[in-house]
Amino acid sequence: MYENDGDPITLLDQIADHSEERWFDKIALKEAIKELEEREKLIVYLRYYKDQTQSEVAERLGISQVQVSRLEKKILKQIQMQMDQKDS
Repeated sequence: MYENDGDPITLLDQIADHSEERWFDKIALKEAIKELEEREKLIVYLRYYKDQTQSEVAERLGISQVQVSRLEKKILKQIQMQMDQKDS
């Protein structure tokens, strides 16, 4: 199989993700999560890896759903700021 200019297209070219940025984002995300406090890590884990609702997380942590919502917003902002710093 050949591209328009005659260069061969390999199987790797066909199946490659071509989203190197996404790969780097995953690394940056893992690094940002490592910087969180244990409770914040638990909230991220339960919400985004276990797909629990804010109410379910609140019940597990013994706090209100509103508190989980506020903490989650703070955590996401913190992660975003750390990822932005790594991009710079």
